Amino acid sequence: MAKIPHLLVHNRRDNVGVVVVENLKAGTELFCVVTEDNSEFQAVINQDVPIGHKVALKDLAVGDTVVKYGEDIGRIVAPVRKGDHVHTQNLKTKRW
Repeated sequence: MAKIPHLLVHNRRDNVGVVVVENLKAGTELFCVVTEDNSEFQAVINQDVPIGHKVALKDLAVGDTVVKYGEDIGRIVAPVRKGDHVHTQNLKTKRW
């Protein structure tokens, strides 16, 4: 039986992945899949993260660009550790 991924990363350049299962709790070891090449890796989540939300794949500093789907989706406004929830508390658009 195939393992079901917890987190999808769409492009090798991405520095965040997307949670694709319900009720992920802090401390969960994630099974992650990169859809671009179907590769796999493991990570640990630091906070509870809802389905559809982002998780950092590496430490990100204030001012760093967040890349999802291989595209720039905004900038970090508060420090983020690998495994942290990336959302409106630490990510803002560059549009304004």
